[in-house]
Amino acid sequence: MSAAEVRPANPSDAAEIARIQRLTWRAAYAGLLGAEAIDELDQADLEGTWAETIEYPDSRVYLATEGTFTVGYCVAGPAPQDEAAAADGSQPEDTPGLIASLVVEPRWGRRGHAGRLLATAAADLRANGLSRGITWVAQSDHATLGFYRRAGWSPDGTVRTLDTGRGTLREVRLTGTLELELTH
Repeated sequence: MSAAEVRPANPSDAAEIARIQRLTWRAAYAGLLGAEAIDELDQADLEGTWAETIEYPDSRVYLATEGTFTVGYCVAGPAPQDEAAAADGSQPEDTPGLIASLVVEPRWGRRGHAGRLLATAAADLRANGLSRGITWVAQSDHATLGFYRRAGWSPDGTVRTLDTGRGTLREVRLTGTLELELTH
């Protein structure tokens, strides 16, 4: 295996992140979102969105690489109030970190890239004074739920239903410590 690393993204990485998003969503989420919806994702629009996300001051985008290949990405930052609120709308006493997205291209799966991305994001969130994290996962995405559970995160009882344009998607919120250690 080539050297695997995680590094901060820069705007020139936007096209590669968009490529990974489209490819991974097609493989993992076509059944949830519909293949047509994924096919309608415009590469140029995605690249623009990713360039803006990379430069957004309150978020960090990380890339997982293996050798010369970019194989995944993670977006993290302080959780906005609406993401951190309990189901009844009450706000937590702390500000959690939000793992807004963590994606590894399927052909690069099971090589530790997701763990490295999460551990790097967690360390950065901790360095910014946060002690716990949250993320949203499709209730039917057993692989991703299993990944976060192995990292010590668990559902906190908050759910949301998103309109996909083709139906609805139920997501559960997971929470866990940012005191993660990468094991080699």
